[in-house]
Amino acid sequence: MEVARMISKGAAEMDASRWRYEMVSQLGSCNRVVVFSASGCPMCTVAEHLLFSLGVGPTIVVLDRHVEGPAIREVLRELADEQQPEVPAVFIGGKFVGGVEALMACHINGNLVPLLKHSGALWL
Repeated sequence: MEVARMISKGAAEMDASRWRYEMVSQLGSCNRVVVFSASGCPMCTVAEHLLFSLGVGPTIVVLDRHVEGPAIREVLRELADEQQPEVPAVFIGGKFVGGVEALMACHINGNLVPLLKHSGALWL
């Protein structure tokens, strides 16, 4: 009886985990550029302002104001490197780019604008 309960609990946890990933995937792919952010996060502001300065209007999901914010943070924490905080998390064209460091690196090495154009976020 106990083993069956443990298996059932494990399946429920796996379904919950899969649901969280699906939710982040949907949020990240429904728009051309999505920034998962947090109120008062200076690096989130930097990422958002960089995108706005390039003429991109990203969808911004503020996790501390989102009903599923804690669940989304869990997924972002798993996607991020050990050294990287979970916010900001930038998705372009439905693909996880990374945090502000990855976004800035793409910009500095000249890959960001082509990536934005390829995703349809920029037309010029």
